Amino acid sequence: MEIRITNPATEEILSRYQTMEAGEVYAIAGASHRAFVQWRQMTVAERAPYFVQLAGVLRKYREDWARLITLEMGKTIAESRAEVEKCAWMSEVYAQNAEAWLADEEVEADGLKHRVVYQPLGVILSIMPWNYPFWQALRFAVPGLLAGNTSLLKHASNVTGCALAIEESFRLAGFPENVFRTIVPDYETVGDLIGADVIQGVSLTGSAEVGRHIAAAAGRALKKVVLELGGSDPFIVLDDVDLDFTVQGAVAGRMVAAGQSCIASKRFLVHESVAEEFAALFADRMGQLVTGDPLNEATQVGAIVNESALVELEGQLADAVERGAKILCGGRRREGTGFFFEPTVVMGVTPEMRLAREEVFGPIAPILAVPDDDAAVALANASEFGLGGSVWTRNLERGESIARRVESGTLFVNSFTKSDPRMPFGGIKNSGLGRELSHFGLREFTNIKGLNVYKHG
Repeated sequence: MEIRITNPATEEILSRYQTMEAGEVYAIAGASHRAFVQWRQMTVAERAPYFVQLAGVLRKYREDWARLITLEMGKTIAESRAEVEKCAWMSEVYAQNAEAWLADEEVEADGLKHRVVYQPLGVILSIMPWNYPFWQALRFAVPGLLAGNTSLLKHASNVTGCALAIEESFRLAGFPENVFRTIVPDYETVGDLIGADVIQGVSLTGSAEVGRHIAAAAGRALKKVVLELGGSDPFIVLDDVDLDFTVQGAVAGRMVAAGQSCIASKRFLVHESVAEEFAALFADRMGQLVTGDPLNEATQVGAIVNESALVELEGQLADAVERGAKILCGGRRREGTGFFFEPTVVMGVTPEMRLAREEVFGPIAPILAVPDDDAAVALANASEFGLGGSVWTRNLERGESIARRVESGTLFVNSFTKSDPRMPFGGIKNSGLGRELSHFGLREFTNIKGLNVYKHG
């Protein structure tokens, strides 16, 4: 089967690839298992230098990889460049900390010696999305490999070039052969591969619908699975905020990757006493953003991934307008070539509207006015998702109190949601299960073994 890669900013076909036959995929999986048998015998300290080298490779080819990201999925070149740099930084963080994070833990019990030890599982399959083609893949691969596993990457088909470039990055960094491999299978082969004996775990970043299918397949085979799924992050604005500071955060939080991020701020729950002023300033700032050619350094908003994504955004917005919401800025796709949607702010959104109920994967910001803190928390939690969120207030104690009540995997006070390799990342409810990053992510695909020694006789 042929894969065609289309530039979403120009609608031009960039490249063509052929999916791999099932036999080739299984041969790569077998090679990955044989590499695991050797890779696992190294200590964490012996593996760590490879990741320092990987960081160097990523920085050396940063401009090449950034351009490839932008061409294949449409984000601005500045965002793509930052993505590659973040991957390099993450590799260094893990190289510096993995030995301590995976160290044996001493436990007092009834024997002579009791230890908790972390041992790798084997070949782990990762199934990754297009919106952060380098970061999502490496966010899983770096800790997984440092723990002693080997990895197969099945990437979204529209970023196949990025998937192959990631494999090349590991090769250039000097990793042993087959420790990290990219595969380009069809969907049937992926489903079969999950159940194969050679695979010991699966990590997916994607939609809740796909997550259910992958979790079911992994469950049937009794394989460990980590799922990072969709989000509809609340952005809670209290009545004591500095509006200029908060709106600046709102624009940045909503517009990352043109709004095509699972952790983008998606529901703006604003105290009614400041809602109109917040909305006016928010719309003014959003309306000033420069949308266009993502390779142009001056561009602030890149392309939407494809035509169907534009149609989905139009449908969600039309539903809100039909129910009485008011568009304050934007509200349309850009005419001409390419898949672009204007940065949009919508006032008067209510909980039953699609903009509030569904994940909105694009540059539309719905504002819902709330009377008080309790109402904000209740509305924040009235969602099938629970990935991230933020609370904005001058009163840090009040902000932290509200943050603790919001149902999500991560919560920020006075910052929009973002990931950091030193902090755990993941969701609850339909936003997934398991954790990535920090020592929690490093240990997800390990056998947490209890080692107990008693006196003989």
